Amino acid sequence: MVSPLAALKAASLSDVEVLDGELVEDDVAALPRAAEQGPRYVVTQHTMLGPGELPPRADELPAWTDDDFRLSAEDIADLAEPDLAENTIINRNSATAAFEAWCAAQKPRRLAWPCTTATYTSYGLHLIRRGKAGEFKPSSVGQYMSRIWNWQPVDMRPDPSRFKGRLRLWQKEWTKAGGEVKRAPAVTIEYNLQIIAAIDESTNIGKRDAFLAALAYSNLHRESELTDQLVGRIKIHDTGLYVTTATSKTDQTGKGSSRFIQDREDLQLVRRARAWYAVLRDLGAYAPNLPVFRALTVKGELRKYPADRKRGLHMRPGSLDARLQELAERAGVPYIDGKKVTSHGWRAGANTDMIEANVPLLDRNVAGRWDPKSHTADTQYDRRHGRGTRDPLAKVPLYGGPAHAAVARARDAVSTAEEPER
Repeated sequence: MVSPLAALKAASLSDVEVLDGELVEDDVAALPRAAEQGPRYVVTQHTMLGPGELPPRADELPAWTDDDFRLSAEDIADLAEPDLAENTIINRNSATAAFEAWCAAQKPRRLAWPCTTATYTSYGLHLIRRGKAGEFKPSSVGQYMSRIWNWQPVDMRPDPSRFKGRLRLWQKEWTKAGGEVKRAPAVTIEYNLQIIAAIDESTNIGKRDAFLAALAYSNLHRESELTDQLVGRIKIHDTGLYVTTATSKTDQTGKGSSRFIQDREDLQLVRRARAWYAVLRDLGAYAPNLPVFRALTVKGELRKYPADRKRGLHMRPGSLDARLQELAERAGVPYIDGKKVTSHGWRAGANTDMIEANVPLLDRNVAGRWDPKSHTADTQYDRRHGRGTRDPLAKVPLYGGPAHAAVARARDAVSTAEEPER
């Protein structure tokens, strides 16, 4: 049987009947129209619409031009300046460099910046395994991973939830196994006075060190706050000091925190502040915008720094911490309760003393520049030496009356019956 297509091919042109026709314009109205496409709207999980309100249209974009995306050379230079504290940059660079090295060593190689959630999670699990082998503590791994996460582009940061879940589980296992977070011991008032008493306040160095130890305790200073403190932010009055802390760990916006610190006969803040400020005047280092605490030579003169030094005239936090540790060692208390004294101990000591004196948490949060709603001052900075003096069971009244007498007689009878023959 011949197919229609084969028959058509076999036919000659003479066999084809040609019909006369006339071209006419298309009747547009008679043809079916393609479905008209309406406007496109942008809807996300954050979209909220009122009754009858439409979402924003996709074609209604701002009328940006090329110039709206350009920064000037001056802007680029300003943005190139670091916007983090020096010690924060050092810690972040150390963590990210280790992460980059790990990514480069993987086969196949992984991309460190920006990294995927899988890469971030895999590296976190790698650190946890090293931690379980004794190399790290849970808190350290958490800090390393947080620095890596913050280093990533804001709009491409990985999801840390799976890693954090494993970290929390390890933290519990670590604690149950006897793990303990090492915290600086509290340099309470009795220890601080012992340290200050061992300082020779007749020298320039001694005047600085005595004021340093007194202020670190009185204003619950972190070491970075002490090194960044400026002369003009401490106002000396006859009855105390008015101290402004421009920035702190919990005040990254730089709003500042000010408080009046009443003078005490034991710490003698006013006398020691005036003595040190007199030294700064003699050294030509007294100006509102200059650092309060300066590095000195063994002769008590200002230590000179290179002009291009990153911290300028400010001491490094690590140097100040080392100085306070040396003062504690000279006073015979390098360790308290078996723990090495560090600069953070002065902050913990003041808070611990205030807890002993029943100072409310809110007042202590203000004094220590913690968030008003934070409980850190209670959970992490209550470090009374030994067992402490606050025993909640002590609030239970002693038994007495007939019960006491009955117990006393029973005890006497037992002790008499058990008394050995002589």
